[in-house]
Amino acid sequence: MAKELKEMTKRADNYSQWYNDLIVKADLAEQSAVRGCMVIKPYGYAIWEKMQQQLDKMFKETGVQNAYFPLLIPKSFLSREAEHVEGFAKECAVVTHYRLKTNDTGDGVVVDPNAKLEEELIIRPTSETIIWNTYKNWIQSWRDLPLMCNQWCNVMRWEMRTRPFLRTSEFLWQEGHTAHATREEAEKEAQQMLKVYADFAEKWMAVPVMQGVKSETERFAGALDTYTIEAMMQDGKALQSGTSHFLGQNFAKAFDVTYLNKENKPEYVWATSWGVSTRLIGALIMTHSDDNGLVLPPRLAPIQVVIIPIGKPDQITAVTEALKPVIEGLKALGISVKLDDADNKRPGFKFADYELKGVPVRLVMGGRDLENGTIEVMRRDTLEKETVQFEGIVEYVKNLLDDIQNNIFEKARTFRDAHIYECENYEEFKERVKDGGFFLCHWDGTAETEAKIKEDTQATIRCVPFAYEQTPGTDMVSGKPAKYRVLIARSY
Repeated sequence: MAKELKEMTKRADNYSQWYNDLIVKADLAEQSAVRGCMVIKPYGYAIWEKMQQQLDKMFKETGVQNAYFPLLIPKSFLSREAEHVEGFAKECAVVTHYRLKTNDTGDGVVVDPNAKLEEELIIRPTSETIIWNTYKNWIQSWRDLPLMCNQWCNVMRWEMRTRPFLRTSEFLWQEGHTAHATREEAEKEAQQMLKVYADFAEKWMAVPVMQGVKSETERFAGALDTYTIEAMMQDGKALQSGTSHFLGQNFAKAFDVTYLNKENKPEYVWATSWGVSTRLIGALIMTHSDDNGLVLPPRLAPIQVVIIPIGKPDQITAVTEALKPVIEGLKALGISVKLDDADNKRPGFKFADYELKGVPVRLVMGGRDLENGTIEVMRRDTLEKETVQFEGIVEYVKNLLDDIQNNIFEKARTFRDAHIYECENYEEFKERVKDGGFFLCHWDGTAETEAKIKEDTQATIRCVPFAYEQTPGTDMVSGKPAKYRVLIARSY
């Protein structure tokens, strides 16, 4: 294990390579046989499962129900909403045939030219079109509204440059799609779901986020407004960590989804969609982890506490017996515990391995500890070790997990806040943005200025942030009066 850590790139040397190394060495994911796609390994998927469980609960508390819609979408559906098809056309994977046949030499298969589909099918890049075609059959009157569904699924968006979790051709996500009787209800829903995402990011992932609304250029294809949460990684880059879209009546009109109001008159419904993906695992890694491996927030750690008895075989047996009430007590509190009494690995290897995997708390007990009534506790976030009394250890660990959760959030928030800068000089901005950080700048609201910033610096307008007052000012690029005060950063 020491060799594993030695071979892992340091953050200060190459942050991007450190991230790639850590994903492999912590057993989260690996490249697949299909270019641009990844295999999520059991430990990585366990983190996603914990994210799913909590988010699913939060969604259902707002009245959302789960459903499932087809993977394949008729090509003609994507043509019905012009902005939508333009936004996704270059990313679509297309199914053209429905069967294979044995080749002429009998040692392989080829596409059967006689099995061409009458209409090509698109592997879903997102599901607005297939869902709104379905909603047309589900919505008849005002009594059917609001209609609020979510699905957990995979999507495909063809990517040329990929990075595990952050950007892959196939990824896992959830997508919520809601229909409402009024504009006000739909806008309220889109904003409510943004708050759900922000709450999850901060209270469960321990990742501080900026909430805001996207510029017209950056908004979702087919939306009237896109709301976003933006997180800062340790290299100062932004990561869009969740979005919620107010779709207006665009999709309702494209698919003729109307309802009879209380006056028995037909009206188009108002729509939202919102989603987060396995990109959140990338956010988790890059916000908290260090050169020793993962640092996981206790609320999302697959293993919250690992217990390692040490010593000679007879001592390990006695220690393990003494630890049984501790394990039962922790599990009774809903804390996930792993007892590692395997004799095929040395204690030092185990210590380093669980540090690499980001297990928040490690308990170690040997024969002498048993005699003295003590146990060694190590917290992963600070790597601090202390010897405490064995009696009362269950309550001690419970409180320690809460403290770790709070500590890593405050550490991330302190880092983020220290790297938010106000800047009104474009030449200064172009130099400073290379080193990362969020820049609060005035913007004249034009696509031309936005495009120039991106071309000159590779930075983009992340959002018009809700947390900052919209003070009057002058655009640092054009010199024109500003319409907005925006957050600009380089991003993943």
